[in-house]
Amino acid sequence: MSRSDVDALLNAFRADLNDANDPAAIDLVRRAHTGKKSPLKLALKGLRSVSPDERPQVAQAINQAQRSIESELANATQIAEAKALQDQIDQEWVDLSLPGLATPRGARHPLTDIEWQSMSVLRRLGFEVVDGPEVEHPFYNFDALNIPEHHPARDMQDTFWVDGGWLLRSHTTTVQARTLEARSELPIKIACFGRVYRNEAVDASHLAMFHQFEGLWIDKGLNFSHLKGALSFIVKEIYGDRPLRFKPKFYPYTEPSIGVDIACARCDGTGLQGEQSCESCHGAGWVTILGAGMVHPKLLIEFGFAPAEVSGIAFGLGTTRMAGVATGVSKIKSLYDTDLRVHHALHRGNQ
Repeated sequence: MSRSDVDALLNAFRADLNDANDPAAIDLVRRAHTGKKSPLKLALKGLRSVSPDERPQVAQAINQAQRSIESELANATQIAEAKALQDQIDQEWVDLSLPGLATPRGARHPLTDIEWQSMSVLRRLGFEVVDGPEVEHPFYNFDALNIPEHHPARDMQDTFWVDGGWLLRSHTTTVQARTLEARSELPIKIACFGRVYRNEAVDASHLAMFHQFEGLWIDKGLNFSHLKGALSFIVKEIYGDRPLRFKPKFYPYTEPSIGVDIACARCDGTGLQGEQSCESCHGAGWVTILGAGMVHPKLLIEFGFAPAEVSGIAFGLGTTRMAGVATGVSKIKSLYDTDLRVHHALHRGNQ
């Protein structure tokens, strides 16, 4: 081993280092030229074979080469890491002055939104929300509501019966019966929302399961004027200032009973869309939205109230139908499918 051999080792290192373009390649050069079996380490071990006269000069050359290798490796590593960081910055660069990419926001289900709107209106009249079971006893679904076993009104509500003689409630009026049974202090002003079930053929406007909400107001001195005034306020706040009409109806649990129609929004009450009959109102120009009436005296007597002293008003709306009108769906089954267009339709309508 001579001084020229050390210079050759240093030149070989620099050639390898010149070809290394990234930190990983530089690390390979480091291992090859500074490891235990590197030429430089082997040169140190070979000093014994160098003549005593040349040994000091060769040892000095080896030490200088080692220092140069370590210094050049450190400098090359720093440069390579800086370049790698700059390359990453260039690849991942984002112009922060550009508008952000916002993900679509979620929304409440149309039925939930309609229920919240309705409850917001009823709260202004002093109503509170109560709940009841969906699997119900026939007493609360029929008997307590003036619908005995052989009453023809039972044929109007095809019922899903379950084990033990119980049933899936066919209307949310069951909650009213349970509230009256509890004999709360007057005035009683409640609203009940939820699913109801009827064994009906499924078509564009009917399902075996749908949503309703009902209201009940029991107090002294209530009369038909209170009923019409409350319904007019509720309809106006929910549907806007549209023409409405009252018509006689029959319900076993109210007497007298009425239905409330509003002018069809799609045809402005004309019954026509161009030269064709309006599909929404079937050409009638009106859409029935709720049923109501004065609480039947038999219900008051059933739960221990004196009809001569206490009276009440009751009303019910189909929230499924209301949500269908709000979203503009042609089939109410769409409200229960996973079709985001239904949600988008309601969102656009609320903007």
